[in-house]
Amino acid sequence: MQVTKQDLKWAAEQGVIEQAQVDTLWRALGERTEDNPKFDLINLVYFFGAFMVIGAMGWLMTSAWEEFGGAGIFGIAVTYAVVFVLFGAKLWHRDDLKVPGGLLITMAVCMTPLAVYGLQRWTGLWGFDDPGEYKDFHRWIRGGWFTIELTTIAIGIIALKFFRFPFLTAPIAFTLWYVSMDITPILANVDTESVGHLRKLVSMWFGLVMIVGAYLVDQRTKRDFAFWGYLFGMTTFWCGLSLLESGSELGKFLYFLINLAAMAMSIFLRRVVFVVFGSIGAFGYLGHLAFEVFEDSLPFPFVLTVVGVGTIYLGVKLKRNFSKIEQALERAVPD
Repeated sequence: MQVTKQDLKWAAEQGVIEQAQVDTLWRALGERTEDNPKFDLINLVYFFGAFMVIGAMGWLMTSAWEEFGGAGIFGIAVTYAVVFVLFGAKLWHRDDLKVPGGLLITMAVCMTPLAVYGLQRWTGLWGFDDPGEYKDFHRWIRGGWFTIELTTIAIGIIALKFFRFPFLTAPIAFTLWYVSMDITPILANVDTESVGHLRKLVSMWFGLVMIVGAYLVDQRTKRDFAFWGYLFGMTTFWCGLSLLESGSELGKFLYFLINLAAMAMSIFLRRVVFVVFGSIGAFGYLGHLAFEVFEDSLPFPFVLTVVGVGTIYLGVKLKRNFSKIEQALERAVPD
């Protein structure tokens, strides 16, 4: 629910609250939410600057950096991280600069993959196989990245313990997404074709675990620490599920039902990401029916139209009884 000061003035005109309470209540709500990230020009500048640094030291890295050698790469990454932490911690303790302070800490966490890569390249100690140049970290799925990913997650969790900045969960969730892909060849030494199928299964179940973890976090925090977990968890789950090939129509219909369930979960969890992925999957199944199963069927568009109108009618009936249904569900859900 988004409340404006005009809403409070309207409530006063309706006699819900006293006119004298409008300014006091509005001021109190502003103080309560002043630490929440806001979509304004200042925060846009903060985040854009942070993304430039993270991109420069990660996604946009080139082969030229290999000339520094492992020791050089490790030294540069650690120096960046230390400087970011020092300045970030200083800004964090100022109430009006928590956002840039938190972003600097996040940038320090994002230096972890480069630092670990440099250390491993320097010492020659790889957790598994040598994965190649660092620029391939964001391009290729390889088990050799696993040590880098685990270390990044650990550093992110440690940083989150000292700096309760929701965006710090972004590199953690992003790296968990990478783990879901890179862990498969480590768990099973099978042929290439089997690895592809197994990776889809691992991705699906790993994503489901991430979603459950994000839900548990969401229930224990007032600020939004679960957003990135939901986003990458749903991405991992849905991509793994969608890439699994099912030769049977029953399997495809089950996929359709799972996507409908995801859309329904968006209401319970109040997360748009479930609607986005669920609707894409559901319409994908309807497209399969239209262009493959009922390719030459004249009645199909009419049947689908009837189903669509029936769905709208169901929504009207649901709206009329929604409060009763919601109360029944709330009574059924454990505290």
